[in-house]
Order: sequence, then structure tokens, then C-alpha cells
Amino acid sequence: MDNAANRPFRFSSTDALNYLNIGLMLISFAAAYILPFQVFLFSYAVLGPLHYLTEISWLEKRNYFVKSKQDVWIFVLLVLLVTMGRLGLGIKGLTGSLVFSAFVYALAILFVKKTNNKLLFVLLAFAGSLLFHFNRAGGYSYILFAVLLPTIIHVFIFTGAFILLGALRSRSLSGILSLFVFIFCAIAFFVYTPDNFNATLSEYYKNAYSYFTSINVSLYHLFGFGTIRSTDAALYINPNAVAIMRFIAFAYTYHYLNWFSKTTIIKWNQISPKRMTLIIVVWIFSIGLYAFNVVVGFYVLFLLSLLHVLLEFPLNHQTFIGIGKELKSMIRPINKFP
Repeated sequence: MDNAANRPFRFSSTDALNYLNIGLMLISFAAAYILPFQVFLFSYAVLGPLHYLTEISWLEKRNYFVKSKQDVWIFVLLVLLVTMGRLGLGIKGLTGSLVFSAFVYALAILFVKKTNNKLLFVLLAFAGSLLFHFNRAGGYSYILFAVLLPTIIHVFIFTGAFILLGALRSRSLSGILSLFVFIFCAIAFFVYTPDNFNATLSEYYKNAYSYFTSINVSLYHLFGFGTIRSTDAALYINPNAVAIMRFIAFAYTYHYLNWFSKTTIIKWNQISPKRMTLIIVVWIFSIGLYAFNVVVGFYVLFLLSLLHVLLEFPLNHQTFIGIGKELKSMIRPINKFP
């Protein structure tokens, strides 16, 4: 007679991946808590480029989750315009409008077939963003689209959405648990905030991080902590400011590690040896460039980072659509219950 109680417990591949990611969350949490600025810079300079290159490769193999690959050239153009603006080579101060236009365009190409209509959505989005001052520094629209959408929203909100969709589709306890751990880690940084934790941060790290302080300043304001400037020493020692830095470091580090863990699910690593070799060469070059010249390295990585962010927009939209469908399918049986 088969005794179910004596059967060995086995994880499914989904459960195994979820528990692996819980472990990666806790590792990212601990590292970000102890050395937030250093961990972020390491993740951004070393893990980031490999993530950008492998995800762009994976998106290309899946047609960028759009009907026609030709649609993605608008994203490339917008990325070039933003990067040129940052370098002072084009029209400055349009980052908010350009990123917002890309976000709207990504939604339009999922449902609109005619190219002229797609371009019309881009123009209308761009014009509307100018009308409502999306490029005014310090404004909420600017903070949302120019600062947070390509950064913390991409690495934290969208990552959380992927975790939620996976949990809903698998209906697994481990998936729900991973989502709770993800949220818990983010909240925990603001629960215990010791004073002067990073008072001894060297000038090297402060200079290297100076390109990213707009994220911290924006979050500090949005979280209701008051006003802080990117040049303030408090950015590196104020307990609330350091809590924000820990959160940023955790979000970025886990975002990258989560991607690298998905070899068995989305199989991003299943590419030709030639393509993998090219990715590795470009990755090593980017690390060396960043180490040799922080300024040049930052702008090269900025271009790669923004490109992979915008190319992922169609997938982000489909993820939230998928979450809505899954929730609807769960609610429907409840509504039918007598």
C-alpha cells in the first residue's frame, strides 16, 4: 500500500527557483545593509553591463515582445536623444518627455497595427509632456519619468511585478513567499536606521556615486523626509538618506541576480557561442572602461542601461496586463459562488 506520509518531499523547478531567489534577496539585503554605496557601484559597474547585454539579446530572440522588430527603432532613437542631451550634444532637458513618449509608445505598439498611428501616439505623448512640463526639474512628472522610471521603478517595481505574475500563474506558496520577502527586505531598511553608518565613506566612492544622486534626492523628497541636495554631506550620513541608499543598492543588486538566476525558466543563456563570446568581450570592455575613466564609463553604461530599460517597456506593459488577467480569473470563481 502506498503511504503518502512516507514519500520524500520534492520541490518543483518553480519552487526551487523561488527559494533560490529568496536566498538571493537575503544576500542582496545583507550586502546592501552593510555597504550600500559600495555594493551599488559594484553591481552597477560589474553586474549591470552583463545584465543589459544578455537581456537585450534575449529580448531580440523574442522579437522584443512586439509584433514587428521595426518598432524598436523608435526606442533606439529616443535613447540616443536622451544620451546626447546628457552629453550636451543635442537638445538638453527633454529626458522626461522622451522617456514618457517611449513608455506610451510601448503600450501603443501592442495594440496598434498601422505605423502612422504608432508615430502619432509618440508625437501626441511628446507634445502632451511638453504642455504639462514633464521636463521641469523637481516637478513630480519629471521625477517620475526622467529619474525614477528608468531607475528604481525599473529595478524594483517591475521586478516585483514579475515576481507577482509568476506567483499568480504558478499558484505556488513559494512564489507568494518570495514576494513577501522581497517587500519585507525593502521595508526593513527604513525600520532600523543607525546613525552615521557611512560616516567614513571615502571621497572616491562619493565622487563615483555623484552621477546617481538624483535618485536619492528624489526618493528623499517623495518619502516625506524633507529636502536634501545632491551635494549635501547628509546624503552619506543622514539615517534616512542612508536607508534610501540601502534600498537602492538592494533593488539594483537583486534585480541583476534575479535575472541571472532565470536560466532554467526563460533560458536567456541559450544563445550561440559566437553571440555569447561577443557579449563577454563587450562586458569586459565596459568594466575596464568604467575602471579606467568613470565619466566615459558612466555614459557608455548609461546608454546601455537606458536602452535595455526602454526595450523592456512592451514586456512591462504585458506583465501588468497578465497580472490583471490572472486576478480576474481568480475573482471570477468567487463571484459565481452561491
